[in-house]
Amino acid sequence: MNSVQLLLIVGVGIAVTAVARRHRIEPGWVIVVLAAGASFIPGVPRLELESEFILAVVVPPLLYSATRGASLASFGANLRAIIYLGVVTVVLTAGVLGWLSSLLLPSIGLAAAFVLGTVLAPPDTITTVSHGDEIGLPQRTTSILTGESLVNDATALTLFTIAIAAVNGEHATWGGGFLAFLRNASIGLGIGAAFAIVAMIIRKRLGNPTLETVLVLLLPFTAFLVAEEAHASGILAVVAAAFWMSVNLTLDPKHQYPGGYRTRLQEEQVWKTLDFLLETFVFAYIGLQLKWVLDAPGLARTLTAAGVLLVAAIVFRMVAVFVLFGRWSLRHRRRERRAARDVYYRQMREARNARRGGEPLPPPTLKENVLVGWTGMRGILTLAAAAGIPEHTASGAPFPGRDAIQAIALIVTLGTLLIQGTTIGWLARRLRFDLTAERAAADRMRERGHRIVAEAAAEPAPDVDASFEAQRLALGLAVRNHEVTEEVARELIEDLDLRQAARHT
Repeated sequence: MNSVQLLLIVGVGIAVTAVARRHRIEPGWVIVVLAAGASFIPGVPRLELESEFILAVVVPPLLYSATRGASLASFGANLRAIIYLGVVTVVLTAGVLGWLSSLLLPSIGLAAAFVLGTVLAPPDTITTVSHGDEIGLPQRTTSILTGESLVNDATALTLFTIAIAAVNGEHATWGGGFLAFLRNASIGLGIGAAFAIVAMIIRKRLGNPTLETVLVLLLPFTAFLVAEEAHASGILAVVAAAFWMSVNLTLDPKHQYPGGYRTRLQEEQVWKTLDFLLETFVFAYIGLQLKWVLDAPGLARTLTAAGVLLVAAIVFRMVAVFVLFGRWSLRHRRRERRAARDVYYRQMREARNARRGGEPLPPPTLKENVLVGWTGMRGILTLAAAAGIPEHTASGAPFPGRDAIQAIALIVTLGTLLIQGTTIGWLARRLRFDLTAERAAADRMRERGHRIVAEAAAEPAPDVDASFEAQRLALGLAVRNHEVTEEVARELIEDLDLRQAARHT
């Protein structure tokens, strides 16, 4: 890819985004369609990137940025749903699509078919979550999808590694894969947290917003690459680093420092800009591959397999969501009925909930199940994994079905983006979620946060900066004491940062 192509992609992306947002259309999906059409223009060269480039340069900053806005408390509260979707559903999807691929493409063999299953398994919910307010997603649905996006990639990449090893003739088992996942996850999380701690220590001592921002921009790349070199999960290393940095530097009073507001304001705009550039590039890259996929040999069989797998991927996610969440809902109703008739059981449950800090969240509603089930768009990780399939096996033979796997990955990704991506907003509106109570609760929480800020501002302080620091300190303590949510605290801290910056201009 040359510099002229990159400039054209960015320039067209700016224009398309401006027009699409004016008409309340998701820009990424419009870019995919336009790029797919542009791939047929005579003389347009094919854009080919190494999988290492996509995984190491594109995925870490997008994942880090998405995690920055995630709530650690919401992640913990919805952990059960996140594990169902990010681990259990991904494993089951890989197995079902792998088995189906072996029937549709018997010539590539069972092991290579399961490679294709792992490539198609992880949905990309980050784009949906980033436009949750525009689409009209309930807050809990947004939290579940955000958490899923932070876990499912690591699960899929672990399965992908196991499947590749099976093609190479290595003895791979599900038990060994589970142990490998635990090892990769624990080491990856440790590496991410360690780099975040070091970055926080260095950041306080730089005293320059530009240098501090550059340091944070380097963090996701460094955590990812070091974790991958250690044969651990680079994805989870980035997630851990982002959680650790965003929670501590924004909400933890121990990690506040003078002038930090300038860096936070600058970083917010830098990440928004980087997100736009990378998302525009990713969607354009997906679309620009279409012509060469259709020129590949054995097109009829590949298109048939891709069509069947596309339908299977969409349908199976819906089924898995309803089965897993349905079992959860059934157990919840049984416990409620037992609590209603058994006083001793009810007292035990109330005591346990009191120790845990409150009643656990109930299972998602039927409408939430429908919406979560429909958010199964495949994205950049599917393409990166497909591109990362080696050309030859360990024995030196050509990797079975490599071209077909890459073509199917692209077609399924395009199909899910165009079928599910373009209709998710319509579906959310048709489901008519009643967000009145949720918004009222958010308003009450916001009012509580404003009172906490006002009370802190009323306390005497030696100067204006000290007063603003006291207000942030009060919000951080309020989050720790469960008086306000992380989301509200971040919103109010951003407002404080802007007002403090205005006092110094």
